[in-house]
Amino acid sequence: MKPVGVDDKSAYIVGSGLAGLAAASFLVRDGQMKGDKIHVLEELALPGGSMDGIWNEQKGYIIRGGREMEPHFETLWDLFRSIPSLENPDASVLDEFYWLNKEDPSFSHGRVIQEQGKELPTEGDLTLTPKAVQELLDLVMTPEKDLGDKKINEVFSEDFLNSNFWLYWSTMFAFEPWASAMEMRRYLMRFCHHIDSLSNLSSLRFTKYNQYESLIQPLIKFLESKGVQFTYNTHVNNIKVDTSNGSKVAKEIDLTTDGKDNTISLTENDLVFVTNGSITESTTYGDKTHPAPTEHELGSSWQLWENLAKQDEAFGHPDKFCKNIPEANWTISGTVTLTDDEVTPYIEKISKKDLHSGSIVTSGPVSIKDSNWLYGYSISRQKHFKRQKDNELVVWVYGLFSDKPGNFVNKKITECTGDELCEEWLYHIGVPTDKIKDIAENHASTIPAHMPYITSYFMPRKLGDRPLVVPEGSKNLAFIGNFAETDRDTVFTTEYSVRTAMEAVYTLLNVDRGVPEVFGSAYDVRTLMRAIYYLDGKKKLEDIKLPFKERLVEKKVMEKIHGTYIEELLKDAHLL
Repeated sequence: MKPVGVDDKSAYIVGSGLAGLAAASFLVRDGQMKGDKIHVLEELALPGGSMDGIWNEQKGYIIRGGREMEPHFETLWDLFRSIPSLENPDASVLDEFYWLNKEDPSFSHGRVIQEQGKELPTEGDLTLTPKAVQELLDLVMTPEKDLGDKKINEVFSEDFLNSNFWLYWSTMFAFEPWASAMEMRRYLMRFCHHIDSLSNLSSLRFTKYNQYESLIQPLIKFLESKGVQFTYNTHVNNIKVDTSNGSKVAKEIDLTTDGKDNTISLTENDLVFVTNGSITESTTYGDKTHPAPTEHELGSSWQLWENLAKQDEAFGHPDKFCKNIPEANWTISGTVTLTDDEVTPYIEKISKKDLHSGSIVTSGPVSIKDSNWLYGYSISRQKHFKRQKDNELVVWVYGLFSDKPGNFVNKKITECTGDELCEEWLYHIGVPTDKIKDIAENHASTIPAHMPYITSYFMPRKLGDRPLVVPEGSKNLAFIGNFAETDRDTVFTTEYSVRTAMEAVYTLLNVDRGVPEVFGSAYDVRTLMRAIYYLDGKKKLEDIKLPFKERLVEKKVMEKIHGTYIEELLKDAHLL
């Protein structure tokens, strides 16, 4: 049903990342708001936010990261079922994505390497001790309210942090040992259905090209066709909110467009959706012979959040996420463009895939266990850019530890030029040392990117540090993106961006449709039993060592369930 009074309303969306574009799409599709009443305000000269992939005339191809998606991103796929594909207008982006990943499924043949390109001897084994398994279970059983400001290395011992499980988990999701234990718990509950595929990444789904071309461009074309208004080079400095009488009403937007200050007056019929904070704010770039500068200002999205937070406690605490970030955190990624097949044999030896077949190559990260930087790389389907030449291959590299010198390049990753990032990668994939310098300089071009806030989503936090999507009492103001708070879902995902946008639009417009529930893997007894099987090293119940009394109890239980549905479930999970 068309929401009551929607024809009298307008919307201002701060930020044109995925959350902002999703909010605009839901306003049009489900809120039935006219497009010309929707205004997107973006500080950069182009949309997309962190969902980027761009050709820069001076530097070449640049990607700051890649998006790992999975079948149960319920709101993401709900959005893209309505967005026409650019390559096949008769199909949706979701259709296109589904067909592609069904035909070319993800599977990693080289999830972890060490000793210059050698496969990990324990590949596929989670190597969790009974103590580590118990620590995992203890964390899941702890309520969120009891994990405020706790770090992962405060709830896990070295038993866990030395396991393959942690190596797979941390490098797949970009967790650091000092990251939020609260967020770690959410991830464990949200993705427990993927524990059996951590070592082969078969659960992941990827776009045909970089996410800007495959996801953002179709969204922009759809929104522009509906008349949605985009204003670029616009910094929203503050949103003044009347917080009297127990309600919250956004009254004024202070902004600067192309250097000119302006003010927009608001009423309760003017809905405001704020992307507060940004992981790619203040990104700087280097080139082949220069590192990316590490000096940076706070950035508009953070300053806006700070100005909002000063007005009401319900608007969160941005300093928890953008201040006091550990020096050791991941901050550097690089885009390596190979201009010929000089390195191809070394990559194919690890991935066991033909780089020029059009099939996905690494299916996610290849992590280097013995790298001082905890270096990793990912190679998506090639071409990764539509304009990419046949002889070019685009590789993304990143290092989770920024405070240690490399194994080949005796520098911290933050101090490295593009060529040096490439050299370190070539060393770890097994290229002979006498060839490394020539290949990095003459057969590749590498662009470093410094992202000071890239893991700020994972900073230790407590409840209330992120504002609710729609704060209590708010009439026309909502927060969207990964620094807004919604139940159960996990940040650093495309799903979280879209979920918060959908929740914000449906709440402020009173849309008569439910937001799809977060996938309930943590409540599915089949999933939980299967997870136990893999966490315990693929042991059957009878093979798990138990004290004598517990073994007697187990024997009695087995007798009771013999021939029942419970026994069937245990057999399906390989526990019997």
